[in-house]
Amino acid sequence: MKIRPIHPHAAILLEDEGRKYITVSDLHIGLEAELSAKGITVSSTLVSDMIAELSDLVQSEHADSIILLGDIKHSVGAISKQEWDTVPIFLKQLSTKADVYLVPGNHDGNIRHLIPMNVNMITSKGMMLDDTLLMHGHSMPSDIRGHVKRIVMGHIHPVFLKKGSVINGERVWLYFQARKEHIFAEKGIVDVVVVPTFNPYLYATGEKSYRKSISPIIARAMQSGVIKCIVATLDGSIVGDAAVLSHIL
Repeated sequence: MKIRPIHPHAAILLEDEGRKYITVSDLHIGLEAELSAKGITVSSTLVSDMIAELSDLVQSEHADSIILLGDIKHSVGAISKQEWDTVPIFLKQLSTKADVYLVPGNHDGNIRHLIPMNVNMITSKGMMLDDTLLMHGHSMPSDIRGHVKRIVMGHIHPVFLKKGSVINGERVWLYFQARKEHIFAEKGIVDVVVVPTFNPYLYATGEKSYRKSISPIIARAMQSGVIKCIVATLDGSIVGDAAVLSHIL
């Protein structure tokens, strides 16, 4: 399995047996209404901009498929009016560009009502591509997948938050190695890649009210300390290692 981030986008490319997959996470369609109620203006073209960006990536990378790693919509249980109106159109337009696979996240309750017939709905346990498990990250993976060498996940919305830093508030990538026995029932080393949120406004409420999502995968990996860690910005600049995780997790 070949894998690489597509700088400067919050997207990762996976290649398996000649097929290419553009993978993104945490679109949170419907967030605009919540931000608007708080007096934060969001571009009215946000959803169409995300469609255009994904379409351009499919074309430039000659990709066959798009994998959405959960939290397509913003409401946790209910479906808002905006989500009813927008999510089906978003998925339908994407499906004209490439095959679409959707791994549901914790915000995707009842999303089955919004999914067009030609979109592939995957279980929340994740999607396997060779030795790589793709999942949202809000739940633990099954022990039957203990043979995996890599987990690609979203959910925790990694953002560098440190007052006074020139990159305060910027989305970042997390790459680290963890001891497999803290996640699966077998020993070894597993690589974990945490994908930044594809929605650029998800942290727009500011540092004080920014809500960090907690992942049991990350929590267990941190029990014995990560083995190796790289923190990188969307443009690929390395800005830290395990010592800076306190500004992110």
